[in-house]
Amino acid sequence: MTFTLTSNDLTDGGVLPDAQVQAKGNTSPHLAWSGAPEGTKSFAITCFDPDAPTGSGFWHWTVANIPADVSEIPTGGPVPKGAVEGRTDYGEPGFGGAAPPPGHGPHRYVFTAFAVDVDELPVTPEDSGAKYGFNLHFHTLAKASITATYENKGD
Repeated sequence: MTFTLTSNDLTDGGVLPDAQVQAKGNTSPHLAWSGAPEGTKSFAITCFDPDAPTGSGFWHWTVANIPADVSEIPTGGPVPKGAVEGRTDYGEPGFGGAAPPPGHGPHRYVFTAFAVDVDELPVTPEDSGAKYGFNLHFHTLAKASITATYENKGD
């Protein structure tokens, strides 16, 4: 079975709904995953904008240490007991919706679920997306993504 990520709120290749835009809802989307490979001990979720004009993208959400018996997060959360949300590039833990600069063209928002080979990654709510990504690099068994776009037209 292939590891897959689905959502009641997002469509792969579609436009990010207003609910996931910072100024219009700022709500984390529903995400569900299935087909985790053998040896999966926990899950993680990230949302990353590779098109942000920073030289290093923008982390909108990092969640790690989701227990292995959990297979979805509802719209707006909460994240499961035991999970830890990291600091977004907005400077606080939790979900931070899309907010690209006006006139910068469409940005991609890549929501990724990771099947992880350890119960807990050594991350905290104060840690950056880069630290979450570094730890995930060494402990990912499988990953699946949904990418949606959003453009701030300044209206």
